[in-house]
Amino acid sequence: MPKVTRADVTAAARNPLLYIAQRWTASPTIVRRAALAALVMSVAIVVTGGAVRLTGSGLGCPTWPKCTSDSLTVTSEMGFRGIVEFTNRMLTYVLCAAVGWAIIAARSAKPWRRPLTRLGWVQFWVVMGNAILGGIVVLVGLNPYTVAAHFLLSSALIAVAVVTWQRTQEGDGAPRPLVGKAVVQLTWLLVAASAALIAVGTVVTGTGRHPGDSKDVPRIPLDWTMITQLHADLAWVVVALAVALWFVLKAVDAPAGPRARARDLFLVLMGQGVIGYVQYFLKTPEILVGLHMLGSCLVWIAVLRVLLSLRERPEVSAEVPAPADSALSHA
Repeated sequence: MPKVTRADVTAAARNPLLYIAQRWTASPTIVRRAALAALVMSVAIVVTGGAVRLTGSGLGCPTWPKCTSDSLTVTSEMGFRGIVEFTNRMLTYVLCAAVGWAIIAARSAKPWRRPLTRLGWVQFWVVMGNAILGGIVVLVGLNPYTVAAHFLLSSALIAVAVVTWQRTQEGDGAPRPLVGKAVVQLTWLLVAASAALIAVGTVVTGTGRHPGDSKDVPRIPLDWTMITQLHADLAWVVVALAVALWFVLKAVDAPAGPRARARDLFLVLMGQGVIGYVQYFLKTPEILVGLHMLGSCLVWIAVLRVLLSLRERPEVSAEVPAPADSALSHA
């Protein structure tokens, strides 16, 4: 066992990431897996948060940051709903651990890739902000506008996690486009339409049949059928843009990567569409609503992967300095 000196303890306290990086090197595979773990947990926390709402456990712990005014943790008297809500709170720590591991791995890679570390810290602060917002959701009695904001911030976290994961698989050179400007603009339109689809989806939730707790929870004062129809119309817009992009990529003979990502997006959209229509006609049963929330995350990831596949980042090769005698001979 290595001997730990007082200087080691001081160095670790001052800059723990630097201390770890000086004593351990993370391989590219470890960095990629750490980034993927953070992305998986970002999706998992959305799904478990949906389970909280769909089981009516949104106020299973009626206050925050404690579970009750007298207990930091769930008590036996609070029953199943208290366990569900408290479990979701505890999973936030698992998400923090996954993001923290991604930061440590990125910082310990050789050479050190600063952009990856910064992206990891962005994830960390988004997680912290969303945890606070989740507490506010409880304190205001599951106000639907705060619930919607909570989901949208989770989508932002997924976006940063996708970018981080993608960056672990490429270099830090300047991005080089693989397709023309018109194709990129069409893809950005697809991204904007997908973001609008997700945002309207939160309004559907805010007007729908699953408030998250008792019937006294306030709802967004809009007609559920009307806003659901708008959501479906936007979904068809996204599908149409995805199909158009797929055909355009084939027409311009784009590289295999973008075409494969566009195909994957189309398949995910089809699956999500089937779930959406089935849940609508079956009066939104809980299990299908939960699957639809998972599908929303997968659609968002697939859209972002299409966008990121339209460019490549080469490795940055360090310039080798000329030998001293050669430099003098040219002076």
